[in-house]
Amino acid sequence: MTYNFLQYDQDQQHLLPKSITDWIEEDSLERFVSDTIDYLDNEGRLDPFYPDPREDGRGRPSYHPVMLLKILVFGYSIGVRSSRKLDRLLERDIAFRYLAANQQPDFRTISDFRKDHREDFEHLFEEILRLCREAGLADLGEVALDGRRVQGDAALEANRTREQIHEEIQEILDEATAIDEAEDDEYGPENRGDELPEELREQEARLRRLREAKERLDAEEQQRKDDQAEKIRQRKQEEEESGQRKRGRKPTPPEEIELPEDTKANTTDPESQTLKTRRGWVQGYNGQAMVDCESQIIVTQAITTDANDVQQLEPMLERCEETNGKRPDRALADAGYWSQANAGLEDDQTELFVATTKDWKRRKELREKGPPRGRIPESYGPKELMERKLRTKRGKRIYRKRSQTVEPVFGQHVNRGLDQFMLRGEKGAKAEWSLFSATHNLLKLWR
Repeated sequence: MTYNFLQYDQDQQHLLPKSITDWIEEDSLERFVSDTIDYLDNEGRLDPFYPDPREDGRGRPSYHPVMLLKILVFGYSIGVRSSRKLDRLLERDIAFRYLAANQQPDFRTISDFRKDHREDFEHLFEEILRLCREAGLADLGEVALDGRRVQGDAALEANRTREQIHEEIQEILDEATAIDEAEDDEYGPENRGDELPEELREQEARLRRLREAKERLDAEEQQRKDDQAEKIRQRKQEEEESGQRKRGRKPTPPEEIELPEDTKANTTDPESQTLKTRRGWVQGYNGQAMVDCESQIIVTQAITTDANDVQQLEPMLERCEETNGKRPDRALADAGYWSQANAGLEDDQTELFVATTKDWKRRKELREKGPPRGRIPESYGPKELMERKLRTKRGKRIYRKRSQTVEPVFGQHVNRGLDQFMLRGEKGAKAEWSLFSATHNLLKLWR
């Protein structure tokens, strides 16, 4: 029987293309990432990613930072963050081999590069955002602001009170003392013995995190003492100015202020915070993003450990101005950002559209009351004025863009794998939030 197949021979020798670039499509994402990073490098905008040069020029050659940056940026763009997965793809995937020019940095090199430059990825975000502005993608006419609570590399079960932390620290120290005594018996008090056992190395790392957690609780208690001292100082000053003592109980002295016994800190990531989400509680960070309503470009971003968003409106407006050279014409935010103090941030430069109640309550109010009529009552305060503005046809049309702008951006983050931060600590969370924000804008620019 005769078959008509294309020839199939795994041992067949063939001529490879002269350049691996020949295997990459002109309009592919990997080529766009490579060209963008090269452009920023040629413009001198990636200097923070370069190490300090050695004066003698000696030492083992290291991998080029531009190459490592391309690998990370492309990986985050397609939802691959694990350094081990990136290591494997550098062997198997033609796009990664193209970006690395067939070099093979191992997962430890990639991981160390990301950790060493945790504070530099915000700079990368700003440089890519500048390219977006040059392309006309972020005019800051209208922006929407929101926060997303992201699980950190820590578990809720790892939260401990100060007493529990003290007990665990003592257990580790007692166990280390027992191991030292056993090794003295085995090797003699003057001999070092073999390499430090694995269990002791793990204990050292845990002991460090426990002490960091305890320091955080101590700092929180000290902050409360300082706040109380300031309240007493202000009270005393007001009494001196008025010449009369204030009524009520005498304030508690600062030295008597203590944390409640049930106050906890996380022993895996002491800088993380317990945050409430729609799906329950997470141990992580609050990621803030301000998004251009027209293009869905992220115009500024930040990480905070604050459990709510009300304190983030003013700093995010300031960050927007620092990053873009101007504030938005109009800023939209949900009820999490509402306060009378925040209403006072509105000025001739930026008009605010901030909900005063949850969206479902606001929609119910719109159905029941409809658009406002007549003159604005003189008795209206900041809250009534904002509610009235949001009920107008113009207010409804503008505020409607909020959920259509920033929430889809967070959804796209999730689709690319941001359901949990991989790097511990606030700096690690900032690095990954900046990388996701930078690659989000890069994908918009490419498309």
